This record gives sequence, structure tokens and C-alpha cells, in this order.
Amino acid sequence: MRLLLKYLDKMRCFRKRSTIPFLVVLITFLLFMNLYMEDGYVLEEDKRQLREASMHPLNSERYVHTFKDITNFSGTINVTYRYLAGTPLPRKKYLTIGLSSVKRKRGNYLLETIKSIFDQSSYEELKEIVVVVHLADFDLAWCESLVQEISRKFGHHIIAGRLLVIHAPEEYYPSLDGLKRNYNDPEDRVRFRSKQNVDYAFLLNFCTNLSDFYMMLEDDVRCSRNFLTALKKVVTSREGSYWVTLEFSKLGYIGKLYHSRDLPRLAHFLLMFYQEMPCDWLLIHFRGLLAQKDVIRFKPSLFQHMGYYSSYKGAENKLKDDDFEEDSLDIPDNPPATLYTNINVFESYDAAKAYSSVDEYFWGKAPSTGDFYVIVFNKATKISKIKITTGTDDRQNDILHHGALEVGEKLVGTKKGRQCSSYITLGEFKNGNIEVNDVDHKISFDIECVRIVVTANQKEWLIIRSISLWTTQPPSQ
Repeated sequence: MRLLLKYLDKMRCFRKRSTIPFLVVLITFLLFMNLYMEDGYVLEEDKRQLREASMHPLNSERYVHTFKDITNFSGTINVTYRYLAGTPLPRKKYLTIGLSSVKRKRGNYLLETIKSIFDQSSYEELKEIVVVVHLADFDLAWCESLVQEISRKFGHHIIAGRLLVIHAPEEYYPSLDGLKRNYNDPEDRVRFRSKQNVDYAFLLNFCTNLSDFYMMLEDDVRCSRNFLTALKKVVTSREGSYWVTLEFSKLGYIGKLYHSRDLPRLAHFLLMFYQEMPCDWLLIHFRGLLAQKDVIRFKPSLFQHMGYYSSYKGAENKLKDDDFEEDSLDIPDNPPATLYTNINVFESYDAAKAYSSVDEYFWGKAPSTGDFYVIVFNKATKISKIKITTGTDDRQNDILHHGALEVGEKLVGTKKGRQCSSYITLGEFKNGNIEVNDVDHKISFDIECVRIVVTANQKEWLIIRSISLWTTQPPSQ
């Protein structure tokens, strides 16, 4: 009996010690499975590297200090921040814009980035945003010097509660020594990107309750004019649909929008895997684990990378987003919808890809008279503008040679799904393209369907490269 009691006591201890490794292994398995959900977005080389990362055993002992309560992913992380400038206001804003910055060997673009955020926003837009800057360098003298400069240039925004500058003390960071050198990265690069993950995690954690939405920017970015108005228009158009991340730039960790309610989970996630891979790769996994398989990115981009030198060793980094436009008010905001076509689809170039915001397209075999491509909205909406382009630069003959654009109402259920029973023609395609403005002035009803109809047989196949819709927002109450 005594031996049995000792055995049971050992088993209780084992269960306590094994909780963290088990959860870490479980999440690693989910990450690995998610690699197979990312087809069509992650480049093959990235897939290989991510797969390699997921095969590395996680050292759970590193996370014990950080995760005192590993099961509570909805709670904030217990960090005592230093307020370097400003204090949070009691009223929640619409959007928090988060920036993390460290001392660079060459160039410093933080002040220009902050200036761009404020300069490109109207007075009304400024009422709805708060900018949080995490000075994440362990050199406190540098932090103090920079905060003085920020206070001199943006003192009125600090007083108004629109700008906060914080610092997470070094003592809260997990170990940055002896990290795994995944992908054969040099030790200093592994340390840099691992610390960066923790920098972002602490920033996200701080911003959890400041606003309804959170936008991540890097510290070397310029903004398009009235970016908040364009962003709000997109968010409104997505009401009723599920999303984890909306992307307003195709570069790095720039222009990524989240619900603030998801920030605690994202912060915990970055901390748990801080040494495994760069933050932008981790974000792909986070999105997938929360069941958003596809990228949801909007063009034109609202943010542009402007730095010439990386924060890592001052290396040159001249990446530019060629989808960026200075004036963002003309951004399309395709409402959530279901897509149907009776055109014979080639391989995986399905109907949804023409309506997607990423660089993909629908590709079908030679269509015949009467063939169609239909967009059925989740809910009726007012549309101000429709623009559709067919063909590509390298397949200029695969356009819609003869076709019409129609809008419909009066949804009915059919064997093939919901369809509109009544349509009005807006115009004919010319040279494979069509653009119709002031649709809401020409059509008296709220639109439930948009339909492309083939009006003559063609020998060439059909590529629908992009479908862009602009909705009419209801007046503010």
C-alpha cells in the first residue's frame, strides 16, 4: 500500500510537470497541420522553412517564466510598463495604431512615421485614434533622449491623449541567450528576431483595452491620406463576416488590422514561440489557427515602407509596396459574397479568386453565349462603383470579348444556391473591361447580385483578373 501511495504521488507530480510540454507539443502539431492549409499563399521556400521550424522540438522550460497561467490565453500578461509620455484616456477609441522601435545603427524613421500618421488624418479622424509607441531598446538613455524629442514635436497630441510612449523593462523578457538557430541564421539575427517577437507581444498586450480595433505598423512607414476613413469603410463592408486579420499592405508587419479582443491571444502566441521564427511568419500561423485560411488584403495599400536601412545591423532594405497610393479614399471594399459560375474552371483558378483581394484570378475554358459569373451578396447593399478587368499582361487574348454587366434583386432559392430573379443591365464590356460609376444613382434598389454574362461564343479562354466594388456607406448617426 505504501508503494502504491508513493507511485500515485509521483504520478501527480508528473502530471503537473507535463502540462506545459503537452500544450506546447499540441500547438506545435497545430502549426504543422496549418502548413497544409496555406497552399496558394505561402511561397514554397517559405513552406519549407516553416515546416522545418515546426519539426524542431520546443524547449518548454523557456516558457515557464512567461506563462504563469498558460491556460488563460484570453487574459493579459502581467507586465508593469513605464509610461514615458502620455497616459491612456478612459474612453475607448475606434483604432489603436501600434509601433515598436529600437535603436538603429543607420537611420531613424520613427518621428517621420508618427508625423505621417497625424498629418494624413483629418481633425475628425484624429478623435478616433490613439498611437502607442513601444520604445523597446534596453538602452534607457536612448529611450529618454528619443522621448524628449517626441515630446517636443508632438506635445499637443500627447496632451490630447492621442499619443502614448511606453517601455517594457528588460526584467520581463524571457531569455535571449542560447536560442535555437533555426534556418541556420547567425546567432545575432536569431536574438534580434526573437526579441522583436517579444517587443510586439508586450505592445499588443498593452493595447488590449484601448480601442475596438488595432493596427500594427512598423517604425519606418508613411500613410496614405485619410487612411482611417478608407479602413473604416472596409471594416463596415465586412460586418457579418468572420475575419482575424485584414491586410492593408503586402509588406512585413505593416498595415495588419486585428480586433482588439484577439490581442491577448496574439500576445501569448508570440511569446510562446518567440524563438522559433520571424513575427510575420508566426502571424500566418495565428491567422490559420483561428480559422481564417485565406489572406484578406485590400488594394490600393494604405501604407508604404519608407526606410532605406533595416533595424537589424543597418542593412539596406529598399522594399516598396507597388500597390500603395497616396490618396486612399478610392479603395474598393468588396462586400462578403458567394460566387457562382457555369464556366468550365481550369485547374484551381476558381471563381472566388477574381473577387479576392490578393493577386489571383479566375481562369475558365472558352465560354459560350449565356454563360455567367455571379456574385451573390450576404446581404443587400448599395454600390456606387463597379470595375472589372479581364485578361493579363501575358495572356492578353484571354479577355471577355463580348459580355454584359448586370445587377439584380429578389433572391430566390434554387438547386444551385441562391440566385436573383430580376436583373438590370448596366453596360457592355469594351476591350475586356468595364467601369460603371454612380451605380447607386442609376439603380433604385439595394443590390443583391452582380452578374457577368457572356453574350457571344469565343474560342479564347477567359481570365477575370479583378472585380472591384465600392459600396455606399450609410450616413453617420
